[in-house]
Amino acid sequence: MTARVRAPELRGRGWLNTGGAAYRIADLRGRFVLLDFWTFCCVNCLHVLEELRPVEEEYAEELVVVGVHSPKFVHEADPDALAAAVERYEVRHPVLDDPELITWQAYTARAWPTLVLVDPEGYVVAQYAGEGHAHALGRLLGELVEEHRARGTLQPGDSPYVAPEIEPSTLRFPADAAPLGDGRVLVADAGHDRVVELSAEGDELRSWNGFAEPNGLCVVGATAYVADTVHHQLASIDLGSGEVRVLAGDGEQWMQGDGTERLSSPWAVAWWRERVWIAMAGIHQLWTYDPTTGAVEVAGGTTNEGLLDGPLAEAWFAQTSGLAADGDRLWLADSETSSLRFVEDGVVRTAVGEGLFDFGFRDGPADQALFQHPLGVTVLPDRSVAVCDTYNGAVRRYDPATGEVTTLAGGLAEPAAAYVSGAELVVVEGNAHRLTRVPLGHASRTEGFSHTTQRPVTEVAARLRLEVTFEPPPGQKVDDRFGPPSQLVVEATPPALLREGEGRDTALTRTLVLDASVGEGVLHVAARAASCDIEGDGAACHIHQQDWGVPIRIGADADGVLTLPLGGSA
Repeated sequence: MTARVRAPELRGRGWLNTGGAAYRIADLRGRFVLLDFWTFCCVNCLHVLEELRPVEEEYAEELVVVGVHSPKFVHEADPDALAAAVERYEVRHPVLDDPELITWQAYTARAWPTLVLVDPEGYVVAQYAGEGHAHALGRLLGELVEEHRARGTLQPGDSPYVAPEIEPSTLRFPADAAPLGDGRVLVADAGHDRVVELSAEGDELRSWNGFAEPNGLCVVGATAYVADTVHHQLASIDLGSGEVRVLAGDGEQWMQGDGTERLSSPWAVAWWRERVWIAMAGIHQLWTYDPTTGAVEVAGGTTNEGLLDGPLAEAWFAQTSGLAADGDRLWLADSETSSLRFVEDGVVRTAVGEGLFDFGFRDGPADQALFQHPLGVTVLPDRSVAVCDTYNGAVRRYDPATGEVTTLAGGLAEPAAAYVSGAELVVVEGNAHRLTRVPLGHASRTEGFSHTTQRPVTEVAARLRLEVTFEPPPGQKVDDRFGPPSQLVVEATPPALLREGEGRDTALTRTLVLDASVGEGVLHVAARAASCDIEGDGAACHIHQQDWGVPIRIGADADGVLTLPLGGSA
């Protein structure tokens, strides 16, 4: 028998969404507790927030969901930034602020997002990494609720959630904007789930409701194209008639095996080469929509997350969040690698940026410059590029002619996008709920800082057995009738760290041979598994998937097995 594991204490800097109250794990005894380890930069974490809402509603009296915010970026450790993110993404449960990753480490989390289920007696009963686990949690709770009710250990109660007070404003967490002429502007008003047209004076002229956190838009003639992020759709607005149409996406999130009839968190759109280019942030790809034929196609990216240049089909992207066309070149802001990149002649190249875990605030030559989670990119009149360096609260400028990065403006509240208006740049200042004008004539040099995401390093042996564990939810089984039900992809940074075992295969276990002379680096592991109902006609199937970036160091006496839980009972 496996020994039961007591749930470690909940420790952090403070709590949000509790009306000022703080909680210990013992205070929640008698109910199930689901810990959701997340960070607000992570689109997969945002997917999980949406996935969990029906489970929270179904088990409102028996289950307490606690978001444990364990940040990746420096900016995410700022308490005001976290409070804004909790408000923006409508997190409707208590949130523990864990800036030093104390609770993260206590529960041995290795990835964003990670879910840990604690039973009413305070024992860990299940752990899941990644997204796609809501149905598994629902089935497991269905069994365990009845078990604990029969034993008398379940004590249903009210949620400790207390909704924050919200100040009304014309715009709320705006995400993008496009000029319409005569000073009018179209704004993706993400916090109000709408697109709104404002006059030159900032007055509301008309609006289109029914979107869900629209994050991107572009205007082509009399048509506005909208990235309707949470609805996983591309929509259009006829600016003459006001008609709204869904052009792509059936409202369900794309999962492995789906075709282009489904999208995954489209975040930005741009008009380039007679097509709408879509930053498909949820799966790290670029897609296109042809308005003439209605065809939706994958243009670039493998769905692997990272910074890898090369032909479009082979390149790796990382939550692309901004697009801007300039002649034969399409610029893009890759937020999770804090990079500025571009597509030209069918090839992806990186102008500024180093990888998933390296970021900062530094001007100078491109190979030394650093951003922190940029969301927007704009081509300026001189063909240089303005980058909305979101988590640094700045607008930066990259000059392709000189290869230099400078700073145009600082002190902004999460700038997300911008457009040119005469001699000024109009910046969408998301967390200030406004559009802000920045002069284009002045630039400065900032040394700032450099940073590498600090997470616990795992010591491993040079010959390493990688095991991704997966257990189907109650009432389901691994179903291989239509082919292999799982997939495992392993890469490394630097690539020389991994001598044997890289690449793609269907087994969830693999032997890796690491180069001791390299010594340390990051293992990039992407896994997915499918499970289907055991009984019933038209059995439902589900995909479970996660990407890990595991910092490792080779040690002479280190463990020869690395276990990563994709999902299942503890």
